[in-house]
Amino acid sequence: MSWLGRLFKKDIKAPLRGARPVRREKTYSADTGYVYQYFYEGYRELTQAGESGFEHVFSVTSDRISRFPINIFLSHQVIEAWQAGNDRELSATEQYAIVKMTLFALFDDRTDFDGSERNFDVSLENVEEHAETLDL
Repeated sequence: MSWLGRLFKKDIKAPLRGARPVRREKTYSADTGYVYQYFYEGYRELTQAGESGFEHVFSVTSDRISRFPINIFLSHQVIEAWQAGNDRELSATEQYAIVKMTLFALFDDRTDFDGSERNFDVSLENVEEHAETLDL
């Protein structure tokens, strides 16, 4: 009967961690003219496409009516590559700042988040750009 359980098993992700007990809604005025409100829902350890890292989840709205998740994945491999090239480690707080800067860049560059394209990966180029902006 164990095969039956595997047949109907859903792809269940690990629970989110790291969110504050009392959520704080924040606002971001994007270059596109949209004003976004978002909550940080937390993060989870995740492996995707052979890379492990942390997926950070934000609950976002641009019209105060409908909310949708935006998931930003920061892989350990990208962080390690940046750290090797810059001869220093990024703290968890600095990594979160890079994730948040990636979220803001998405808000500035896009006017729609329709469909299933709400999962984004942070590239090494993104880390380098945001680290420079943050003066890391």
